[in-house]
Amino acid sequence: MLHRRVFLQMAAAASAALADKERKIPKYKVVSPYQPAAQPGMPGPYPGRVASIHAEKSIDEATQKPDPGVVREMMTRGMRELTGDADVRDAWARFITPSDVVGIKVNCSGAPDIFSSPVVVAEIVRNLMVIGVKPDAIWLYERFSQQLQSAHYERYLPEGVHYWTAETAWDGATKRGSAKAYDPATYVEVKLYDEDDARSNISRPVSGTFTKIINVPNVKDHGAAGVTGCLKNIAFGSFANVSRAHDGTDTHTYSFVGTLAAVEPLRSRTVLHVMDGLRGVWHNGPFSDVPRYWFYPKRMLFGTDPVAIDRLLIEIIEDKRKAEHALSIWDRSPKYLGTKEDHQNNPNINDFVREPGHVEYAAQLGLGVYELDKIKVGHSEV
Repeated sequence: MLHRRVFLQMAAAASAALADKERKIPKYKVVSPYQPAAQPGMPGPYPGRVASIHAEKSIDEATQKPDPGVVREMMTRGMRELTGDADVRDAWARFITPSDVVGIKVNCSGAPDIFSSPVVVAEIVRNLMVIGVKPDAIWLYERFSQQLQSAHYERYLPEGVHYWTAETAWDGATKRGSAKAYDPATYVEVKLYDEDDARSNISRPVSGTFTKIINVPNVKDHGAAGVTGCLKNIAFGSFANVSRAHDGTDTHTYSFVGTLAAVEPLRSRTVLHVMDGLRGVWHNGPFSDVPRYWFYPKRMLFGTDPVAIDRLLIEIIEDKRKAEHALSIWDRSPKYLGTKEDHQNNPNINDFVREPGHVEYAAQLGLGVYELDKIKVGHSEV
């Protein structure tokens, strides 16, 4: 017998999927001189496979401090579960070689509150060094220097690691930023609304410096995209002029996120996703500056398939919102739209018509597996 809650979830998802199919997709022009790898990093060698590691002692909710020893064990379990290797060094060596230049895409939009934990990032860097990658071949990157600086990764990482940002500070109006930071030959051109600048160029290090990329997103709600996970972090964080996806209460994140993520060489070079779900935000994301909307999944997700991980993320956020009696992220009703202030103060008000369907759209572009019954999740408890 089908449980009523499950039935309602399925009905809401089916209704949203139908609405997604009725959308008009903008006409995208993708320009890139880069060819895909024989096996692009997304969805990579493990499509539809996710390692999910939970540890109750991974973070102290009172102090907000993760436990480095527990995080190390979670990382070891996750990589072994994903690859099937007995030795975690072999697991890392499947993705990275000592000669690689590795970009680590952190998520600092919620810093200094909820962002890619320095403890998690430090453990990734430690494992890279164990398999022979030198610190000066490791780059943390983000769009805005103000956000990256507030995370203080330098307190946790060895000397020699690079920190790169494309622009100075996000002010809500930043578009293309410095031409020096972006590759003029690799871009997506599309007129989403009436914006003057219809081009989004890829970051120069993504196309010209990094040979491999590791994506480290968070468990986050997002007012426009529904959730901000692997896909949105790697897409919007690697291109210029992405805030133009929003206009009023409308957003084109449904198709824009996946379109950017699929651009070469970003798609081929992004070989691993490590979702930091030690803590997260279930409403008013992604900036997460209201503590009552924070929660503690105490979980990390590992995979090469960003769609599969983000599909699980949707469930995590949706379940938490239901527990808090908040509006479903699938709800598209205009009657629940309000101002940003209304949205911040009330989890039953949206400031955009949310687009969690962007995850399924990315699957249609070949970036991964969306259907829950086709996703194989390896669970482990630390």
